[in-house]
Amino acid sequence: MTFGEKLKKLRKDNDITQEQLADKIFVTRTAISKWETGKGFPAIDSLKAISALFGISIDELISDADVENKRLLDKKFSNRLYVASVICLTLATIFSLAAYFFHNRYLMIGGGLSALGYVIFGYFVRPKDRRFAAKKLLIAYIISRVAVLLFVIGVMILTFIEIE
Repeated sequence: MTFGEKLKKLRKDNDITQEQLADKIFVTRTAISKWETGKGFPAIDSLKAISALFGISIDELISDADVENKRLLDKKFSNRLYVASVICLTLATIFSLAAYFFHNRYLMIGGGLSALGYVIFGYFVRPKDRRFAAKKLLIAYIISRVAVLLFVIGVMILTFIEIE
């Protein structure tokens, strides 16, 4: 039985609506619905509140399948952020080169914003618990982000000098 099925059964057995449960554990009704359908998974604070409310342990509440489901949801979200960061990197390069070749300093704004988007999305690609698990990853992460920013800033400076 998945977490969503267990939650729904506990809720029904105790004659509690999704709205009432949401109010008791301080989340939205939509969150409860997502949890029950397996489209989301609660944070640890919500798990603690649910287990306290129904008088069961967190171990009883979640199963191995639930943990795997949470990992798959995190991976799917991480993949979307990765695609967004690659798109931002591509846009930063295009805007920066277009600003240089067309001598249009307003295109530098797009390059700068895209580079910023690349750094932000890139930071959130890995889940928090594994974001900088090893120092080697941290160094590679910093070097890659700094290299991209230096490239974009360099092209912006060259464009600015060329235009004036």
